[in-house]
Amino acid sequence: MVWMASDPACANEAFNITNGDLFRWSNFWPRLAAYFDMEVGSRQQVRLADMMRDKGPVWDRLVAEHGLRPIAYEQIASWAYGDFVFSAGYDIISSTLKARQYGFHEAVDSEAMFLRLFDELRAQRVIP
Repeated sequence: MVWMASDPACANEAFNITNGDLFRWSNFWPRLAAYFDMEVGSRQQVRLADMMRDKGPVWDRLVAEHGLRPIAYEQIASWAYGDFVFSAGYDIISSTLKARQYGFHEAVDSEAMFLRLFDELRAQRVIP
């Protein structure tokens, strides 16, 4: 955002900005499961907003058992947004070619980013 706002060549231009890599959740699930010391389950299609609606007491138990910060369950995740992200029937790929042509060359490894964010959430005692 700073690049777009401060580079005169970007004035009145629109750009797709993503981490810059091609990320697929199906490739990341094994690393995520390993991070939490879990087995990867079989693929399922669920509506998170429905499935997670009544899981507040489960969250409260996890908070107590692991000494986590008491963040209200309703504030910990947006399950409807998760449904949007995980339910696309196709890969969502946004080209960053235009941004690269205008001089933006930074990139982030999405899988490494998620694991780093989980490390931070653990250090802050938000997740076990």
